[in-house]
Amino acid sequence: MKTCFLFPGQGAQYPGMGKDLWEASDQVKELFRRASAASGMEMTRLLFEGTEEELKATDKTQVAVTLVNAAAVVACRERGIEPDGFAGFSLGEYTALYEAGILRLEDLFPIVKTRGLLMEKASRGADTAGGRAGMAAVLGLDLPAAQAALETLRGEPVCLANHSSPQQVVLSGTAEGLARAEAAFKAAGAKRFIVLKVSGPFHSPLLEEARRGLEEALASYTFSDPVKPVYSNVTGKRISSGAEARQLCVRQVVSTVRWVDEEKSILADGFQRCLETGPGSVLAGLWKAFSREVPCLPAGKLEEIAGIA
Repeated sequence: MKTCFLFPGQGAQYPGMGKDLWEASDQVKELFRRASAASGMEMTRLLFEGTEEELKATDKTQVAVTLVNAAAVVACRERGIEPDGFAGFSLGEYTALYEAGILRLEDLFPIVKTRGLLMEKASRGADTAGGRAGMAAVLGLDLPAAQAALETLRGEPVCLANHSSPQQVVLSGTAEGLARAEAAFKAAGAKRFIVLKVSGPFHSPLLEEARRGLEEALASYTFSDPVKPVYSNVTGKRISSGAEARQLCVRQVVSTVRWVDEEKSILADGFQRCLETGPGSVLAGLWKAFSREVPCLPAGKLEEIAGIA
């Protein structure tokens, strides 16, 4: 069965995630060891003993989620489930790049740690007297309606960060920008406007400083051509080369995550199922809202993986 692995991003983390995978596999234990060495953080302590607050620190979150994503792939492969393609939501795209052969494991964790530090610094630069810059999910509007609502806010520090599902978008902006957006989107017919518990206005021009920093940092890493299909948040299409992947990683910081377009590309390429290989089940829910033709199953815990035929 042609299978695409989908990797969640920041926000999926929780204390204790991945412990069942670690306890059941020597390969996962070795993966944790290598991640600890590459990131300079003791990952078993962070994941199994760290607090929810500690895991929220962006540099720690990005390494931790990436590690558990990769551990879920190991667990799947140990049970005979082989991936034929990859996609990841925001941070999750980096696991996809690694699994597709574009990034080396030893480079993966330093890159996402650096990305987290740069994003956190740039996010604090976008804070104002009105509060922290951040993100909000809008439910009940399709993309054209959301774009029309944004047109009424032209000039305000708020933008489209994610096209998550056919009836859901996510906005990024300053505290004031999001407050004004709430009124505009509710007037446009949005069912819900939910301020998210994230530490910054990700995937927006407010993170231009992080984009420049990441561009400089990535110049010293090797990006190889993919050996299996992998899809881009920025374009919604397959990534053709390592050189393109490097450019897209830089652009992703300030660009809309076109997740629905990625889902369309995956479906068009004939995948018969998707597995959410990582913590949580957000991507499985988004896929269900997109398509009932092809299933998307959670596969981030041992019991979930064991139940997949």
